[in-house]
Amino acid sequence: MKETTIASVNVGLPKVVPHGRKEVETGLFKYPVDGPVYLSRLGFEGDGQADLKNHGGADKAACAYSADRFPFWEKALLPKLEPGAFGENLSIEGGAEEDFCIGDTFEIGEAVVQLSQPRQPCFKLSVRYGVPELPAMVQETGYSGFYFRVLREGKVSAGDRVKLLERHPAGMTVMRANEIKYRLKDDADAIRSLLAVEELAMAWRGSLEKRLAELEDRY
Repeated sequence: MKETTIASVNVGLPKVVPHGRKEVETGLFKYPVDGPVYLSRLGFEGDGQADLKNHGGADKAACAYSADRFPFWEKALLPKLEPGAFGENLSIEGGAEEDFCIGDTFEIGEAVVQLSQPRQPCFKLSVRYGVPELPAMVQETGYSGFYFRVLREGKVSAGDRVKLLERHPAGMTVMRANEIKYRLKDDADAIRSLLAVEELAMAWRGSLEKRLAELEDRY
């Protein structure tokens, strides 16, 4: 695996922002912090989410996004991006969705984390940037980012190495998982291969199990 490092640790509490004629509350606005930040099993100190039904929790304790993707988005449709641009807690350099697998475990600073699922694009990305097609583009490209669950709590700092402790034997990359969920919706074997990864978060597992059951009933 490529050597990957933490470019920035980002946190932020929910705030209310305008969305057309309405307002929405979002925790998408996160900003870099200096020095070590404590990562617990439920997330970083000083961080928060507005929609606790779809965000946060043990399987989504920390969101990571590759800063290596920023040039693509800047060229495609977004302005100059800074760390935290996609609402991520960890802006990383040197790796992206094709390099990380569901169930991989890593040491980052004092913490040990396990990759639990790809990040599912939220409409609030379009709220932040005023680009309605952005969530769909994130889905189509597979440039989604991903979530970690925390196996050992501890402090994490910018500059820490993302040290691979154990590669999951299934080798189910985040990119492949996105492909299965969004493009191979009728491929029962592909869905089974993703469900076979026991470390996959329940949020994804539930929707995939439902889809598989519908396919099996159909045939």
